[in-house]
Amino acid sequence: MTGQDWFEKDFYATLGVPKNADASAIKKAYRKLARTLHPDHNPDDARAEERFKEVGEAYAVLSDPEQRQQYDAIRAMAGGGARFNAPGRGPGGQGAAGFEDVFGGLFGGGAPGGGRVRYTTSPGGGGAGQPGLEDLLGGLFGGGGGGFGRAMQGQDIEATTTLPFRQAVEGSTVTLTVEGRRVTARIPAGVRDGQKIRLRGKGRPGEGGAPAGDLVIAVHVEPHPVFSIDGRDLRITVPVTFDEAALGAEVEVPTFGGAGGSGTVRVKVPAGTPSGRTLRVRGRGVATPKGTGDLLVTVQVVVPQRLSDEARAAVEAFRDATRDGDVRADLRARAAR
Repeated sequence: MTGQDWFEKDFYATLGVPKNADASAIKKAYRKLARTLHPDHNPDDARAEERFKEVGEAYAVLSDPEQRQQYDAIRAMAGGGARFNAPGRGPGGQGAAGFEDVFGGLFGGGAPGGGRVRYTTSPGGGGAGQPGLEDLLGGLFGGGGGGFGRAMQGQDIEATTTLPFRQAVEGSTVTLTVEGRRVTARIPAGVRDGQKIRLRGKGRPGEGGAPAGDLVIAVHVEPHPVFSIDGRDLRITVPVTFDEAALGAEVEVPTFGGAGGSGTVRVKVPAGTPSGRTLRVRGRGVATPKGTGDLLVTVQVVVPQRLSDEARAAVEAFRDATRDGDVRADLRARAAR
């Protein structure tokens, strides 16, 4: 981006925010516009694509405190956005302000007889002891020697993608459209909902030979009706009957098979297993380069909603047989501490 661009463009108007907007308001405005104008939502709409690029350009400057300070200073000198023309007259004839008009007024006014002070744009200044335009700009904005052309690392870009649960478990390659560019990213196996993947050097290009920023992808994982991801482990809740939990049993538990398949594994439920206890099945979790996780099976004891007369009589008999036991005695003792 050149200094002339900054003179001409009103980035605040592009984002629809006031000049005193804070960083949060600028970011909010940018995200709203970026979502609305994104090429994925406006296929074959050249104007929307151009606006999308303009919004990204404006955000790149206003979101960086140093660049924003420089931009505000330049715009203030330009009176809010007047175009700087070649020395002397602009295309509109008399009264069109050029570089000399602005910098002549800024650094001491005109020469005797209505002449203007001239500043050379060549390296080394305009002679012995005479600063060049690049020297003046470099000193004014904290740079040196390079004026507006100094190197500046590219901005990071944020994007989102949504994966089906199976792709999140097995890993996937996704292609995103980012500011008019198509970027392919590898999502590792076992990615969790809300996790962010950083791609180095895939963000906005740098200036003056500086490196590009990063692309940060926020991953949303569609929920599965049975399984959930916990790091390299998979979780599942399995209902068991009261007698299975009390007496012990082997129950059949679904597993998450690879390549779209599925299977089952028999899990031993020890006698006296309470509802909520988690049992571990080794090697049935997410397969990653660092190893394969486990399947974590949480036992949920199911209470019948309706009892037959025979079943009710059996439960009442069990109640009578265990009447001496107080399952809440320990709770009361700990609560009294």
